[in-house]
Amino acid sequence: MREEKTIFKIPSQKHNEKDLLDILKNHSEIKFASFMSVDLYGNVTDERIPIREFVKDLNGYLSGKAIQTDGSSVNLPLISKLNDARVDMYMDLNSTWYVDYNEELIDNRVDKPIGTLVIPAFLKHNGKVVDSRSILQNSIDYCKKVLLKNIRENSIRLFNINPERVKNLYFTTATELEFWTKTPTSEPKIEELSASQNMNEQYWNKIEGTVRSALEECLLQMEDYELYPEMGHKEVGGVRPVMDINGKYSDIMEQIEIDWKYSQPLDTADKQIIVKNLVKKIFEQCGLETTFMAKPINHVAGNGMHLHLGAVLVLDNDEKINIFHSRENSFLSVIGYGALMGLLKNYEVVSPFVSSTDDALNRLKPGYEAPVATVASLGYSVENATRNRSVLVGVINNLENAYETRFELRSPNPNSNLFLSIASSLMAMIDGVEYAVNSKKNEAELLKELSKEYGENAKYLEKNRMYRSEEDIFEFYTEDEREKYFGKEPHNVYENIIQLDKEKEKINVLKKGDVFREDIIASYKQSVINNWKTLVQNKKIKQYINEVRKMTEIESTYDLDIERWNEIIELKNNICKDTKIEKSIITKLKEALVNNKLDKASKLLLELENSMEDIRNKYKIYERNII
Repeated sequence: MREEKTIFKIPSQKHNEKDLLDILKNHSEIKFASFMSVDLYGNVTDERIPIREFVKDLNGYLSGKAIQTDGSSVNLPLISKLNDARVDMYMDLNSTWYVDYNEELIDNRVDKPIGTLVIPAFLKHNGKVVDSRSILQNSIDYCKKVLLKNIRENSIRLFNINPERVKNLYFTTATELEFWTKTPTSEPKIEELSASQNMNEQYWNKIEGTVRSALEECLLQMEDYELYPEMGHKEVGGVRPVMDINGKYSDIMEQIEIDWKYSQPLDTADKQIIVKNLVKKIFEQCGLETTFMAKPINHVAGNGMHLHLGAVLVLDNDEKINIFHSRENSFLSVIGYGALMGLLKNYEVVSPFVSSTDDALNRLKPGYEAPVATVASLGYSVENATRNRSVLVGVINNLENAYETRFELRSPNPNSNLFLSIASSLMAMIDGVEYAVNSKKNEAELLKELSKEYGENAKYLEKNRMYRSEEDIFEFYTEDEREKYFGKEPHNVYENIIQLDKEKEKINVLKKGDVFREDIIASYKQSVINNWKTLVQNKKIKQYINEVRKMTEIESTYDLDIERWNEIIELKNNICKDTKIEKSIITKLKEALVNNKLDKASKLLLELENSMEDIRNKYKIYERNII
């Protein structure tokens, strides 16, 4: 049974010496403190400071004293160098602090698990903030300032209220966490998983056995932490578990989703870290593995983490107005249309902060309800909210509840850096808001611009692009049409990250207010490229070589089988066999990476992956035909 007096969180109002000393005195099971900062690549710091040492200098920490580190524990290339490595960690006093319990280690004196006080923190190098949490905080401050200025100057036209009534503004965000879970010995059964997915056998189906116990325990502990879970359910992926002779389910492989209540951006991103840790810990205690990878199993649905974005204006009487909601029976308000247009127009420079890994981009492929084109859906009419799942951004609307109007960005995954995803999205949105408000256009005129045809001139949006479609993007458009109408989507990490160099005008949108500084962008870009090169050199190439080597000839005298095997041999040689005349794709790729010819390496990697897909399909046909 869970102890009623166990403490799970400490709100910001109690981040003072008196309250904290009282709490720590009455909860002696809290033995450690840990500063939770997030570097530019999304890595979360986790250390153990004995609580007695933390208490000794509590007043200093509360006054802004930092913990020093040599930078080896954080990913800050081009910033934290070997000869200038000092990085300072300091507490975020305005955030919620949480207590993480180690249920495998009990304090026998109070019969409670040992606890660690988890304190969200910021990072500084040479006096400048260099972490993801700081970037998000700075983006919130900048966007709030710009938005309030525009609203106050246009409050009567936009909302029919006097400017002096405008008191405050805040952004709302929420995520949906998907993950795969399985018994450690289970291996993916691709064909069975694919068939189950196509028949929707698992989606919102009844949860049984160990998975049910783990999920319910997650929801209960989220309640303890006041994370306000809304639901947990089966997602589309998975197969029916097998019941063994002891009446227990084995060979488990299921996809789960957990949703919780929206909050403000920094709180949302902090909570995502807490929930992921809870899920992993609880499912492991139940003997199950979990993965938050975007695409853990090829040819099967991946894990998404849709990001919901909204904004609320607070008046002098504390009345709240959803500033994305239309007052004229349109899909969105003037500010809402502007925000959506800004996000779509500038998504080329938002995408590198949302999808920074090979795994993330593997999920963004046609046919698995993950977005492949920069386009939005509003619905057939204001009364008919269609919830198009094939687009990048969906507008969620409810005529009966104005507070529900928001955007759903469908590209993030559970391993996306949520801090940078939100920060870059907000900066892009505010750029569009400034245009919409200053253009003096009304809702109908902005809707017309957002709904423009390819080749149609527009003041803000690009001429040779479309930004809205109510069609199934996967089925209605060919790949060439998608590229023509909605822009070329990056095939790999390098193609995505290099947009930060190519899109000069759009990257300046993120730099406003000194939010994404030059050194931050350069360090982030280098971090992403370093990890991409390491992945390709040390994992992908080895994986592909081993995969090709396992494709062996099967004895057969049939001409068709022999012909098919010869085609496979030719592909195998092209992929990884050098000759005196020609080097293989893999050799050329290795050389390009070593010589830092990244554009060439990117093209060779794409050629390699296309060849691997070709040889897999050919070998499957060859193998099946031999009796």
